[in-house]
Order: sequence, then C-alpha cells, then structure tokens
Amino acid sequence: MKGLLVAIAIFLLPGLAMAQGVRLKDLASFEGVRGNDLVGYGLVVGLDGTGDGLRNSPFTEDMMSNILERLGVNVTGEQFRAKNVAAVIVTGQIQPFARAGGRIDVTVSAIGDASSLRGGTLVMTPLNAADGQIYAVAQGSIIAGGVAAEGDAARTVQGVPTAGSIPSGAIVEREVAFEFNQMQSLTVALKSPDFSTAYRIERAINVAAGTPIATMTDSGTVSVDLGGSGQRSPSHLLAQIENLRIEPDTLARVVVDQRSGTIVISENVRVSRVAVSKGNLTLTVQEEPIVVQPNPFAEGETVVVPRSTAQIENAPAVSLAEVPGSTTLSDVITGLNALGITPNDLIDILKTIKAAGALHAEFVVM
Repeated sequence: MKGLLVAIAIFLLPGLAMAQGVRLKDLASFEGVRGNDLVGYGLVVGLDGTGDGLRNSPFTEDMMSNILERLGVNVTGEQFRAKNVAAVIVTGQIQPFARAGGRIDVTVSAIGDASSLRGGTLVMTPLNAADGQIYAVAQGSIIAGGVAAEGDAARTVQGVPTAGSIPSGAIVEREVAFEFNQMQSLTVALKSPDFSTAYRIERAINVAAGTPIATMTDSGTVSVDLGGSGQRSPSHLLAQIENLRIEPDTLARVVVDQRSGTIVISENVRVSRVAVSKGNLTLTVQEEPIVVQPNPFAEGETVVVPRSTAQIENAPAVSLAEVPGSTTLSDVITGLNALGITPNDLIDILKTIKAAGALHAEFVVM
C-alpha cells in the first residue's frame, strides 16, 4: 500500500500546515501593491556565428543600421553579412514602489532565426509599459542556459539557447506614480475567492486592529478603512496585517492526470458508503500455422494450413470491497487503499464512484 500512497499526492493534510494557517500576503493581493510589465525591442551583439541570417531577418539589418547611424557610422547603401547579431524581445517587471536608479532583472528572447544567444551582449534597450512610456533601460551580458551543437548531417540542442536572462540588467529611469500613503481605503483581493476565507480575513483584521475596520464586500474582496485604523500611515497598517495567519477554506476537489497516474485529493473530499470491485479480461490469440507437403514424386503443392488458438481469461478480480462513509481524508485513503489496486485503476474507480453519486467533490481530469 505504501507504493500507492507515494503515487497519490495528498495536499492540505489536517493538523499540519492548516493548524498554523497561511499568511494573508500569500492568500491575497493588495490594491496598488503590484508590479508592472515592461517590454522592449533590442539587439544582441557578440555572438559566435549563431546570430540571425540578415537575409531572413531584415528587421535585424534595419535595427543595426539605425544603431550605427546614431553612433556616427555612415552605412547608407552598405550590405551586411554579419552573423554575430540577433534581434530580441526584452521583457521585465518593475516592482511596486521601485525608485529611479534601482535595478530589475530582464529576460531576453530571440525573434529571428538565431540559433543561440550564448555569449552575447544586449545593446542599450528602452523598456516600455502599457502606457507607452519608457520606465527602464536594459543592457548587459546575457546568461543563456541552453546549448546547441551541429555538424554537417546532425544537430543536437539541450535546453533553450535562444532565450536568456540578465540579472539586474535594467535600470529604472521612471517611477510609477502612486501615492500609497494618501489612500483612505484599501482593497484586499483574494487569489482564490471564497466566502468563508473572506470572512475569516475580515475577522482577523478586525481583531488585530481592535476596531471593525474591515468589511467583506464579496467572496473575493475585503475592504479596509485605513482612516479608522489609528495607524500613522497605510504602510504601517499593511505591515501589521499582511502577516496575519488565516486558515483558508477550499473546495472539495479530486484532480487526476491520466498520463502520469497522479491523483491529488483535497482535504474536504467525502465519499459515501459504497462497494467497489475491479476486474480485467485478458484476450490471448496465438498463431501456430502447419506446413503440409505432398508425397514424394506426387503432383501437388506445399500448403500452409493456418491454426489459431484464441482464449479469454478473466483475471482474478479484486474482491468486492467496501469503502465506508468517510468523514476525514485519512478515511478516504484507507478505504481506497483497501482495494489493493494501481493508481491508474484508482482513477477509473474514482470516476465511477463520482458517476454513482458517492464522491462528493469536484472531479477534474487533466
């Protein structure tokens, strides 16, 4: 039975992590406290012959011409044959309350036919936000995790050499305007909306503040009155409540992955009293042809006479086992393990129990 328990991933075991609760900052996000995505179009140089084919990627040639023109190099009418440059898309995220002069990580991805970005250097690339404004500028040496090797008749690739990263590769040039300390109310948005969890968050915040400043708006939102908290600023209040321990409530759910045979059962799953049996039919077909030859000096031909043997075997079935009406996750697992079956068979049994109306949980198949 231990092998079956290993194959079944059990999350949210009672009496363990749930007894301690989860921090509020891990259950919800706070209005205004979020990052902003940035994107830019740039050029990587210094590649070892693994860059874009300029005839196949004309945008790389245009960008290289523009950069050289800005640097005072006249390239009008010139034809490039360089193989050490590649056009890339640069992405990053400016963190909340980031200040000018700070640094952020960026990811660099090839958009042409470059085979690798290893050893390349990103040329100064402005990064724009959704409003079209430039908030950061990226530049630096690329760290690419993949590697590619090829010969005349074969090529092998490990990882993704056409994408890499530049740790702290962009400098913040513009700050996101947001006066957090001037806010009079704060919205707490649950990552997984649930009325019970939202109510527990409301209660925990009110207990911590000593006054009813939190109000549950709906299953995914809790509104907090910052003015009535008595704190010096919203930042002080947020620092006080973000580490509150909340016990989240979750839906009863069974998730199965038929490809790997993985089963995940949440804590609140319940099974009504039910009896289950599992059996298999095995069909065996065996061919044993016979060769028949004519007598010596007789007129005739050699003939192959087919001979087939077909047999159907009813494999020993698991005895009819009872899964009792369960009240805890441990009872559910104990009852299912009593069947002595493999994880793949367990998936079929759970699906059948659900169809019989005895599995009280959402059944998700991936």
